[in-house]
Amino acid sequence: MSYRPKSVIASWKAQSPATRLLRFWLGATWIYGGWVKANDPGFLTPGAQTYIGNEIQGFAVNSPLSTLLGKSLEHATAIGWLTLLGEFATGVATLFFIMPRFAALVGFATSIGLWLTVTFNVSPYFLGSDTAYAVLWGAYFLILNGNNKRISIDINRRGAMRFVSGLAVVGGLTAVAKLFPKKVEKKNTGSGIVKVADLQVNHSVPFKSASGTAAILFRTNNGFFAYSSVCTHQGCLVQYNSVKKELHCPCHGAVFDPYNGAKVLQGPATRPLPAIKVKVVGDWVVEA
Repeated sequence: MSYRPKSVIASWKAQSPATRLLRFWLGATWIYGGWVKANDPGFLTPGAQTYIGNEIQGFAVNSPLSTLLGKSLEHATAIGWLTLLGEFATGVATLFFIMPRFAALVGFATSIGLWLTVTFNVSPYFLGSDTAYAVLWGAYFLILNGNNKRISIDINRRGAMRFVSGLAVVGGLTAVAKLFPKKVEKKNTGSGIVKVADLQVNHSVPFKSASGTAAILFRTNNGFFAYSSVCTHQGCLVQYNSVKKELHCPCHGAVFDPYNGAKVLQGPATRPLPAIKVKVVGDWVVEA
């Protein structure tokens, strides 16, 4: 049999403890994923270090869908909105039992998409969570579908209105939050990256390179040097740890030494970060 409860509370009561746990985990995780993106001022801001376009560009390096990702760059902001709202809506629909089978299929499709674009080349595979979530969403859908021989995704007018209303609310809240943005990293000003006087010795500043890649500029007693911020493992954006004086990838833990050619200190990355040539022209540091 399949679940057809008339209320959210009834839907929880109708499920086994294991199914409830699975449902809560998937719903809460997807809501959290959307919230993290909505709370990141750079995710939908072209030129920011964490801009979705930079991430897509990095993912395209190793993804089997690299051609498709490359063509989607001009629509990166729209893709960011779709991802953010889709994760929120899928999570909410799962927790509140709004078109649950449809939500489970969306979660499954999203996980497969993330696997093909973000974690396809992660080795060993279990370090990438997207395949695991694809299995979990698929299992949850099959549980909801019960013993039905035909697959049903239970799309109905009332459920669709709730789903769309949820998207509208989340979109509205995110748009309002964008009116009060947090401070984001410095961006390339004109043809220069930063004024020489504004970057002290042993400090760094993120910027967007001329090619559109997220990058980071360093200054030492020996001068200025810069690297791409796109991790050579799976395209996530590395972050500078000023205490350890290292570049860390937040996705899979790769560590690079920016003061020694950005060589790999810790895997799973195997290649150093690409260097970006810079020089001083007048009062500015610019790309060479």
